[in-house]
Amino acid sequence: MEHRITIEGGAQFSVCAEEDTLLRGALRADVGLPHECSVGGCGACRFELVEGEMATLWALAPGLTDRDRKRGKRLACQSRPLSDCTIRVRCDDSYLPVVAPARWRARLEGRRMLTPDMSEFTFHVPSRAQFRAGQYALLYLSEAQGARAYSMSNLPNSEGLWQFIVRRVPGGAGSNALFDSLQIGDQIAMDGPYGHAWLRDDNARDIVCVAGGSGFAPMLSIARGALAQADKRRVHFFYGARTQADLSAAAELDELAQQRLNTSIVLSSPEPSLPWQGATGFVHAEVERALGAPLDQHEFYFAGPPPMIEAVQEMLMQKHRVPYNQIHFDRFV
Repeated sequence: MEHRITIEGGAQFSVCAEEDTLLRGALRADVGLPHECSVGGCGACRFELVEGEMATLWALAPGLTDRDRKRGKRLACQSRPLSDCTIRVRCDDSYLPVVAPARWRARLEGRRMLTPDMSEFTFHVPSRAQFRAGQYALLYLSEAQGARAYSMSNLPNSEGLWQFIVRRVPGGAGSNALFDSLQIGDQIAMDGPYGHAWLRDDNARDIVCVAGGSGFAPMLSIARGALAQADKRRVHFFYGARTQADLSAAAELDELAQQRLNTSIVLSSPEPSLPWQGATGFVHAEVERALGAPLDQHEFYFAGPPPMIEAVQEMLMQKHRVPYNQIHFDRFV
């Protein structure tokens, strides 16, 4: 059974009745519905329901303000069609997936601790792992309502392995389920890939990766992908961590050590009793200090907590006038 979705003044497409959300159904139907986080946090997938019936999966999703709700706005990632519908939204082909997303049963193959609160989780699916460096997937964990978005840290491969570096979030249902409940051999539903901050290979600019916290995962994937290419682009990798206890995650960069890679680690709250001779403070400030002007000679990729994302955006776009098409990130809230 399918539901017919009509975009007011535009295209029509069909969504399988078993599809979990309007957004995922639209993307699988090759419709460029605007989106970023895909899990209700960013608000990029707002639309209006003109006619028909939609179920709301998360009524209090932070991607909608009270004003949005009063104006009848909905989130495509938190709406599931229950009938044929007409919606009002402005589509954009730039949101079409670069790799068609698919749904899988993914088996947990391995778990490896990187820091006291960060681990690498390796899942296997019965097909090639097809995604672009820097993208993310949606994991469905029985202990957490809805999907959780986590970025891959590895590269596409024929073995069907999808690796995620996840930080345990206090009180976080998704991360706690991964750390505490999921056992080796268990299977979960996985949907992907998604995301717009994938590695571009159509220019000669040097690459800058800026990672904060668990944003380390997609930036590690970007760096791995860039350094695996035969071109001569340099990669400048900036990792913003909290204390010396987080430094063991940066050891993942050791396997990439080569002349084309420059690594800078910044601690925001170093332990005074432990040795540390490196940079301290905010990671975006170290980016500016280390690279110097002009910054518009680089291609920027960044991932991390919202305050870091906003600070890097402001520095690049407002202070240094870096063109928007040289700035790549996915917004997670």
